[in-house]
Amino acid sequence: MTTTLTVLTMACIGCISVQDFKERKVYWWLFPLVMLLLGYLHFLNSSDSWVFLNHISLNALLVSMIICILYLFTRIVAKKKFLNHSLGLGDILFFYGFALGFPTLTFIILFSNAILFSLFVFLILKKKRQLKTVPLAGFMGSFLILMFFYVLIFKFPLLYAY
Repeated sequence: MTTTLTVLTMACIGCISVQDFKERKVYWWLFPLVMLLLGYLHFLNSSDSWVFLNHISLNALLVSMIICILYLFTRIVAKKKFLNHSLGLGDILFFYGFALGFPTLTFIILFSNAILFSLFVFLILKKKRQLKTVPLAGFMGSFLILMFFYVLIFKFPLLYAY
């Protein structure tokens, strides 16, 4: 059952990535669907519901802190608008979906690596495609799909270890 859910989750994340790359607009209903699927996969792989709730609470707190720091930096230091100029609503929703999907340690490792992956891919594609904005949810989604493929192919069980 978890393999089917993982493939369905990958398909939904793939839709977000493709739409973010092509149009920079993503269907809103994909974000709650990805949140539900990632959260359910995490729940199925948790030892009990209290552990699951602790993980998603801490992850959501971390994402909220990151967004607050980005907001303050954008408004005070960069003196720019925040929402849909520095960071899109889709990116924020994807961050929270990501937070529901994994135990805290795994989340921190995957989230930070997804950000680095996004930076490197953006810098490489920037010259070729003349990108002015970063399709962050698309890049992070692509990274997450690669991680799920790795887990499915190599049967790597430590994604939900804590």
